[in-house]
Amino acid sequence: MDPEDLDRDPHVQFERWFADARAGGVAAPEQMALATASRAGIPSVRMVLLKGHDERGFVFFTNRSSRKGRELGENPHGAGAFYWEPPHRQVRIEGKVETISEDESSAYFQTRPRESRVSAWASPQSEPLRSRDELERLVADAERRFVDVEDVPLPPFWGGYRIVPSVIEFWQGQASRLHDRVRYERDGGSWHRERLAP
Repeated sequence: MDPEDLDRDPHVQFERWFADARAGGVAAPEQMALATASRAGIPSVRMVLLKGHDERGFVFFTNRSSRKGRELGENPHGAGAFYWEPPHRQVRIEGKVETISEDESSAYFQTRPRESRVSAWASPQSEPLRSRDELERLVADAERRFVDVEDVPLPPFWGGYRIVPSVIEFWQGQASRLHDRVRYERDGGSWHRERLAP
């Protein structure tokens, strides 16, 4: 893989590789490892689902009072990683993270199954629970709250984020372990490409 083989726009290149992963039967190619860090720089990582991508960045949704939401409130930078096997490819992204509008969040929220919308209201994400029973009671309480509500609304503490990348790296694994790596780095309004050692 040569840098010149890839599109000049890393967003276009990502879409190509993402489509290849889907077409190749990768289970849940939208799974993304998301890394955030506290104000003190202590990192944490977890899996989220990519729910949108365009030239503005990579979108995911979560409870804003969760650990990742709190960390992004303190330190609005993040990194994401996708790994697809086959075709033995990885994409890494790094950049600032911004909240998306309430209208965008609400539009996505309404596409979720009703049970998932109720669960978003019920779960105090990342907070300690005494038992599974406590969680199930919270869900039952939320079900009663919305029993006559057809369109469960967006919770005020839930919504989307967009990673606005300054770096996007494409990695193609090789049997020799002399893997191909190409990094795109934003340089003003354009992208600079370069090959990296494996």
